[in-house]
Amino acid sequence: MLRFVVRRLLLLVPVLFGLSLLLFAWLRALPGDPARALLGDRATPQGIERLNAQYGFDQPLPVQYVRYMGQLLQGNFGNSPRTGQPVLATFVERFPATVELSVAALLFAVVVGIPLGYFAAKRAGGVLDLVAVGSSLAGVVIPVFVLAYLLKVVFAIGLPGLDWLAVLPPSGRQDVRINATHITNFYVLDGLMTREWDAAWDAVRHLILPALALGSIPLAAITRMTRASVLEVLGEDYVRTARAKGLARGLITRRHVLKNAMLPVITMIGLLTGQLLSGAVLTESVFAFNGIGSYLFDAIATLDYAVLQGFILFIALIYALVNLVVDIVYGLFDPRMRVR
Repeated sequence: MLRFVVRRLLLLVPVLFGLSLLLFAWLRALPGDPARALLGDRATPQGIERLNAQYGFDQPLPVQYVRYMGQLLQGNFGNSPRTGQPVLATFVERFPATVELSVAALLFAVVVGIPLGYFAAKRAGGVLDLVAVGSSLAGVVIPVFVLAYLLKVVFAIGLPGLDWLAVLPPSGRQDVRINATHITNFYVLDGLMTREWDAAWDAVRHLILPALALGSIPLAAITRMTRASVLEVLGEDYVRTARAKGLARGLITRRHVLKNAMLPVITMIGLLTGQLLSGAVLTESVFAFNGIGSYLFDAIATLDYAVLQGFILFIALIYALVNLVVDIVYGLFDPRMRVR
């Protein structure tokens, strides 16, 4: 397993290098002039020329790429022409919000989806199975931003006659009236570390609605995958043999059914984790949750090359590391993976 982990880490170097090259070429192929997009209505020929010279946009593409890679190897991801802030500092500042939201959404999807899929498979064709399949289809069909607005209207803004349901905050990460101490920028963790229980609880309350909206699609995927996997395992010969030997039902469930059925579910969770950490643009926009998704959206609109290049490379690295962790966890369930 150690050799497998080291080999995967070494493979990240050429993968990230190739991604940087493709990303650089793709961004430069986008229509529009970054200097004009950044200046907006204030764009003048002199201003565009000055901004192009300042950020090297007037240089040949090979020269721009070599200069960018030289800065990258020194740990310098550049500054955003739009805000003037270092890309790395901005990512570090905003990424905790996305992590908190992603973890909350994934926790909701896993805690609800795996038991729901398991019991739906155990009662295939029954009422619970129909409810699980129907709700999972609804989770896929309903767009995230529609569900986000529905949750916001019902549980934050309030409907006539249902005002008692509006008990959650409609936007943001924390009430501005709370004088909270932020150490790591993980608001829930900061509140627990400093024992500011009101700040931690308020951060949790702000997470509930966006996490429910963002976790709807992962919930549907995990439920369906768990149901299909459990149904397949229940029909295997070794499960029938275990039952014929008279093993306890709980032992069969833990040792034979769940342990084998979880393998594809773990892979699914790993892929979903990488997707969630890449930034939930729509959810963050609806709930004014200042993570990397909403910031990337603004960067695309203004062709902010420095932010786009830096953020996407960070996201690719995190995605690869998450998948590596999934492979390690996979090996705990499947011993055959440990010898690779």
